[in-house]
Amino acid sequence: MVEQQKPPQQKAEQEKMEYSLDRLSEAFETSARRWELIVYPSLFAFIILAGYGFFLIYSLTRDVHYLAISVDSNMTVLASNMQNVSDNMTHMTADIKTMSSSLIDINRKVGTLEPMLTNINSMDQSMGSMDRAIQSITVSTHNMRGDMAIMNRNVSRPMSFMNTFLPW
Repeated sequence: MVEQQKPPQQKAEQEKMEYSLDRLSEAFETSARRWELIVYPSLFAFIILAGYGFFLIYSLTRDVHYLAISVDSNMTVLASNMQNVSDNMTHMTADIKTMSSSLIDINRKVGTLEPMLTNINSMDQSMGSMDRAIQSITVSTHNMRGDMAIMNRNVSRPMSFMNTFLPW
């Protein structure tokens, strides 16, 4: 087929259109290169961060798993210890009841000691009067000692004078 001749105005418009399309395709290619410089490294960084995030989540779930196992075993031990505490509380309650009855008996026995307290009070008074009597004996003995010392001084002088005359 033979191409029809286009009028010069139409031809100029077509050349403008081709020129515009060439410029658009060049701009698109330039823009695509710029986006490749931004998008591909960003995509690579996203993949690395996603992998690291997966690793962190995996580590967290593993740690939580070990924590759950540890808590479960510790709860078993705690439950057995609580059972021991409960048993010990039962024994302690029984011992406290026994102590309470023993204290009631002790109280009753202390009540029987009251007449003895009266006798002890009279014994205390007797001991006080004996203490006063012994103090007076001590004072008398002290006075006798002083008198004996005076008498010894009075008798010893003349006797020492007389001893000089006696032969033995």
